[in-house]
Amino acid sequence: MKNFRDNTRVIDIGGVKIGGGNPIAIQSMTNTPTADVDATVEQILRLEEAGCDIVRCTANTEEAASAIGAIKNRVHIPVVADIHFQYKLAIKAIESGADKIRINPGNIGTPENLAEVVRAAKLRNVPIRVGVNSGSLEREFLQKYGGVTAEGIVESAIDKVRMIEALDYENIVISIKSSNVLMSVKTHEMISEITDYPLHVGITESGTVWSGNIKSSVGLGIILNEGIGDTIRVSLTGDPVEEIKTAKLILKTLKLRDGGIELVSCPTCGRTKINLIELAGRVEKLIAEYPKLSIKVAVMGCAVNGPGEAREADLGVAGGEGEGLIFRKGEILRKVPQENLLDELKKELDAWED
Repeated sequence: MKNFRDNTRVIDIGGVKIGGGNPIAIQSMTNTPTADVDATVEQILRLEEAGCDIVRCTANTEEAASAIGAIKNRVHIPVVADIHFQYKLAIKAIESGADKIRINPGNIGTPENLAEVVRAAKLRNVPIRVGVNSGSLEREFLQKYGGVTAEGIVESAIDKVRMIEALDYENIVISIKSSNVLMSVKTHEMISEITDYPLHVGITESGTVWSGNIKSSVGLGIILNEGIGDTIRVSLTGDPVEEIKTAKLILKTLKLRDGGIELVSCPTCGRTKINLIELAGRVEKLIAEYPKLSIKVAVMGCAVNGPGEAREADLGVAGGEGEGLIFRKGEILRKVPQENLLDELKKELDAWED
């Protein structure tokens, strides 16, 4: 299978290199008022701790655009300014130190306005992310293709890229998104065949933490597994930290990123003599404290078959009636009281980390 991401151009976003086979970067977006520097910084620091590589902030007012510099001084990952309609805010954000700007050249105003933005970006070598969503598709492409289509989205994006290239600038990242999963897949398949600019991929407006996780996992799983995508965002209606958790798990599941413990747990059955749902939830919280461990941990409900069924796991616990087992690679280490299972697992994780 062709791996498109190995052949995309390398773009430097505030020290994070994407494209050209570099690791896929995880991105999120703050939902605080950007002008509220303290609140925005606090949220970005939480995102950093969760594993975010790049963060985007809206620059919807002059105060927000001006705040980018103050925010950058207090965080440790690149900050992208999100611009709609007002080209002067794009320039202000660039001057304030934005590591990248996100614009849709089609709604930034006149060609002269776009030229001003590109001139400012070129002066500081700031990448421009060309963003086209299915919901913002221009009338000419809606009419040409009879509505919102993958073909229209791709043509619109390439049209915007050509506008920037005509201004002698190619420090570009492309983002084409739809809330329709299969349409998103098709747009990325199409555009990866005709351009070598890095692609930021995601399923836009995917929904709540529950439904959005499912749609994003399906869509991003297909796209990434086809060798497409250089940065990703899981767009959820909720705490943006949840976006990072899901993105990391998607990448880990596809063997595109190491680090972080993989949790496997059985679905429970009539043999289960322990509150496995509660135990699995507590183990999931525990393993989040070990982001550098790249192992598999199993939570099984049956002490009879659990260790054998989970023999591929590096570590695991299996519940029983009033007691449970701690095991490694399918081999039982010891039997412990049920209430001590979590503490004993933590001991093993600490030892593994050491």
